[in-house]
Amino acid sequence: MMLNMLPRQVRLMFAALLALFAAGCASHAYPPAPTTVDTSSYSYIIGPGDTINIIVWRNPELSMTVPVRPDGKLAAPLVDEIVAQGKTPVQLARALEQVLGKYVRDPVVTVLVTNFVGPYSEQIRVVGAAAKPQALPYKNRMTLLDVMIAVGGLTDFAAGNSATILRTSEHNKQYSVRLRDLIRGGDISANVDMKPGDILIIPQSYF
Repeated sequence: MMLNMLPRQVRLMFAALLALFAAGCASHAYPPAPTTVDTSSYSYIIGPGDTINIIVWRNPELSMTVPVRPDGKLAAPLVDEIVAQGKTPVQLARALEQVLGKYVRDPVVTVLVTNFVGPYSEQIRVVGAAAKPQALPYKNRMTLLDVMIAVGGLTDFAAGNSATILRTSEHNKQYSVRLRDLIRGGDISANVDMKPGDILIIPQSYF
């Protein structure tokens, strides 16, 4: 009951820590992760920390590059502030056109994201016995191998073949993955697709 009162990101990390403990106690307790996932409908979602290039056609004085603030909003010429977080670049462009339409006749806005962070709910988190545990921006067609290269591989004491993926997009369903076979054995069949919001949990070997 008390867990339901915590913010969603805290609950997810708590679930990841519980899963990390469980993975260290038992191996292959979960089904193997699907090799491929369907991300054909995926569109990038803007998040805090992203850098947004706003281009207003025929109005260069209104075009500029701005950051998305920690509160998920941004400000631009003639726009005091507007919520950017949670929108695709196209959705943000249409929202800016509505605001600028009060001052400019038929504005045409293009939004380009030039520094990608993404919302927390879409980031890939790596916890446990990775060389550099961290959160990574999700990229379409991102694989487990891409993630492991970004975090510098496994530590010397990682139980790589007991690692799991906590898939938040599937109600925290958990899958087993074979990191040791993939990273140290070069077994490319152990590579799997990632999905937005996945948490990769790498336990430490106690033996």
